[in-house]
Amino acid sequence: QVQLVESGGGLVQPGGSLRLSCAASGFTFSRYSMNWYRQAPGKERELVAIITSTGGNTNYADSVKGRFTISRDNAKNTVYLQMNSLKPEDTAVYYCNVNKGQRYWGQGTQVTVSS
Repeated sequence: QVQLVESGGGLVQPGGSLRLSCAASGFTFSRYSMNWYRQAPGKERELVAIITSTGGNTNYADSVKGRFTISRDNAKNTVYLQMNSLKPEDTAVYYCNVNKGQRYWGQGTQVTVSS
């Protein structure tokens, strides 16, 4: 059974940093691209970052380019999202996602950027 468990969210001041983690289980992690999405209150869920199965290619939403970095450790079945220079508009619930024909989601982790 596929499980995705996010952690690392919290309250941070503008300009601060957070590192999110997503621990995956129940599938062959190293074979799949992984994604981070986010959903702010009253807004649709949006794709933030993608990383290919080997970690060789990444892609980012324009709104986070140059500030966020997605990475993965296939030995630990974990994908990360390093978030720097955080802005209030980054406030959202962040979700880990894998698409195996069926899309699977974690429970999400809240990130709040506020002074």
